[in-house]
Amino acid sequence: MLEMDQIQKRILEEVADLHDVPIGAYNLRANGKSVGRNSTADIDIQSKADGSGLDITIKDGTKKQSVHIPVVISASGLTEKVYNDFHVGENCDVLIVAGCGIDNCGAQNSEHDGIHRFWIGKNSHIKYVEKHYGSGDGLGQRILNPQTEVYMEEGSSMEMEMVQIKGVDSTDRATTAKLAADAHLVVRERLMTHGVQKALSTYHVTLEGDGSSADIVSRGVARGSSYQRLDLKITGDAACSGHTECDSIIMDQGKILAVPSLEANSVDAMLVHEAAIGKIAGEQLTKLMTLGLTEAEAEEQIINGFLK
Repeated sequence: MLEMDQIQKRILEEVADLHDVPIGAYNLRANGKSVGRNSTADIDIQSKADGSGLDITIKDGTKKQSVHIPVVISASGLTEKVYNDFHVGENCDVLIVAGCGIDNCGAQNSEHDGIHRFWIGKNSHIKYVEKHYGSGDGLGQRILNPQTEVYMEEGSSMEMEMVQIKGVDSTDRATTAKLAADAHLVVRERLMTHGVQKALSTYHVTLEGDGSSADIVSRGVARGSSYQRLDLKITGDAACSGHTECDSIIMDQGKILAVPSLEANSVDAMLVHEAAIGKIAGEQLTKLMTLGLTEAEAEEQIINGFLK
């Protein structure tokens, strides 16, 4: 695949499900450099003038097309910050696949901080998939600090799939969104930590227009001595509806902190939060073990089902 080695190709498969050059618009980034790019008639990808990232422009009426902008790092000691701005026109329906994978076999930390900003036009729909993955047997850490800003115009909608289930030592995810009238946001986060890993997730969503809504659900598993903190806040400034849910499994010596926050500034704002943290139920393990699974195999089955 272009100028990527076997390790980089493997990471790309993990974060973007790509086995070959994708169809449509894409920018593939490896060890701090673009190794392949393609624009289409409807989706234009350009480097920022200062070299800090990308400007992706999606024309009005673009439908059933995709943009892939994954990042892979296989060099120990590499630290980078990249700004990618998405300007989405009106009446679009587009899939955007991002994410980053780090393979660190060295002694120095490797870090990628990706700042993604979305301006979504009227009546457009965006599905955004962001996966994070880490591997490598070096002493250096694998650090990912994604930031996402979303500005949604009237009647627009966005689905966000945020996944991190393996190998990332430290992550601080910060997501903010502002929704105009009749705009709708759905977020599904899946997170697993182990060892001494640390993961912080913050979602602050402001429902500014009548008829706007947000549904944010996070599922996490904390194993070993890892730590997770989930900070969910929805602010309702109009006749709107918001729902947040934190559902977590705690194992071994893991620690989880859920911090829900709801702020209603309109009498017609309807906001709900749900949270549950607990260990795997003994009867679940027993039932699977009676089918011939070991305790460890039963735990894996339960966790895999929980994080789907």
